Amino acid sequence: MLPYAAYLRVYEPLAAFSPSERASWESYAEARDRPRRAGALHAEHGEAVARLLGVPPAPAPAHESPNAYLRRVENVLYVCPWQSRLRSWLAFSRFRGTTPARLVERFVPTSIAEQTADDFDRFKRRSGSAGLRTHIRTSTWHVPASWFVPFDGNERWLVLHGDRTSSGATTTRNLIYVTSMGHARRRTARALQIIRRQVGDAGVAGEVEDVARWLEEFHPHSLVELDYGGIVHLMDDEKLQADQSVAELAAALTGLETGQEELAFAMYQRVILRWRSIQLLESAN
Repeated sequence: MLPYAAYLRVYEPLAAFSPSERASWESYAEARDRPRRAGALHAEHGEAVARLLGVPPAPAPAHESPNAYLRRVENVLYVCPWQSRLRSWLAFSRFRGTTPARLVERFVPTSIAEQTADDFDRFKRRSGSAGLRTHIRTSTWHVPASWFVPFDGNERWLVLHGDRTSSGATTTRNLIYVTSMGHARRRTARALQIIRRQVGDAGVAGEVEDVARWLEEFHPHSLVELDYGGIVHLMDDEKLQADQSVAELAAALTGLETGQEELAFAMYQRVILRWRSIQLLESAN
């Protein structure tokens, strides 16, 4: 079973990478033994579980992952590196910062935790702030409302049962949205403008602004993807089919913009209540 997590990903075109990286990703795309999309999440999860179940556990891999998610559109290859080591460092830093020290020791011995932190500090000094840019964001047990903003309801791709595509790849049960970086940035900028003008909620505006700033870090011709990942296992087929969170949030923003406050409130509440009920499952027994 996959972890109950959703993912916001950016796929950059090869032009965004250095010549050496470009050649490496082109070779990777042709490799027959690389993880395919249908099994990539399982491969990522398997690597993480193996590290954490080891003796002693390893909060982060010793080397950066050579793997990536790939998309090819009109003969253009788009790459979203896994960056497993960097993402593990960032996640472990958040874990240490929000968990009492005695509880951290139950998961990772102090010596291992300190070594992991030292390795990360050396990496940050060597690479600077640019080295901390991740192509993948992760959210457990829910999809943040701000993640729906960059997309349009018509960009929804739902698969309820595994199927075989024309290329021979096997799809898995999932819900995905994909859009261009240009569309994602324009929609996010519009949403931020409406929220600041009509709502004035610093918290909501801050979450959308965070997504907007993150998108600005990438190549303007990139692709942006929202993947429900393992969260689909918290929803039956009927709930997945009925989930129109992107369209509902867009309707809420349009309602605010046009003065239809009741419509805006109703649409926003549908999104918030849907995901609050799912997020509550984290503490269910």
